[in-house]
Amino acid sequence: QVQLVESGGGLVQPGGSLRLSCAASRIIFSIYTMGWYRQAPGKQRELVATITSGFATNYVDSVKGRFTISRDNAKNTVYLQMNSLKPEDTAVYYCNAYRIRDPVSYWGQGTQVTVSS
Repeated sequence: QVQLVESGGGLVQPGGSLRLSCAASRIIFSIYTMGWYRQAPGKQRELVATITSGFATNYVDSVKGRFTISRDNAKNTVYLQMNSLKPEDTAVYYCNAYRIRDPVSYWGQGTQVTVSS
């Protein structure tokens, strides 16, 4: 059974930093596009950042210059470094693994990020 396990969420003050991690198991991690999504209360889930198997990255405009997505294929792990956090970044953050060929998508359980003073 495929598992994506997120960690690293928590409470941080505005301007602070957090690093989220997502460890994957039972998939050929290196061939998947990995992504981070978030869902704030009362809002739809939105894409935050993705990184392809070729390490190409993409970000939603609101996080460009503040967030960095990276992956370590040897550890089957994807990261999201979040700097200069704002209250509007408060959400549950979800990890996603997407296989382009013979498409399939997996989700983690989510980790709460709260930015508040």
